[in-house]
Amino acid sequence: MAQTNVNIRMDEELKKQFDKFCSDIGMTMTTAICVFAKKAVKEQKIPFEITADPFYSTANIKRLEKAISDLDNGKGSKHELIEVKDE
Repeated sequence: MAQTNVNIRMDEELKKQFDKFCSDIGMTMTTAICVFAKKAVKEQKIPFEITADPFYSTANIKRLEKAISDLDNGKGSKHELIEVKDE
């Protein structure tokens, strides 16, 4: 079977961590990505569940940015965090 090159971009630290992970399980990054591709093609889906962390949703981030901006501009109010101990 003919081979081809695929170039991808990823965060440098993620690449280092992924490379170490692949090495730890006895395969190269190329092999791991090929395993992923073969499974995705065979199953016709991403072979694992992908979910979004609601905390990092675009809507929540925009609300947080607006709240910070409002506070920086003297709008709104700050509240003190009170720690409650379980009895």
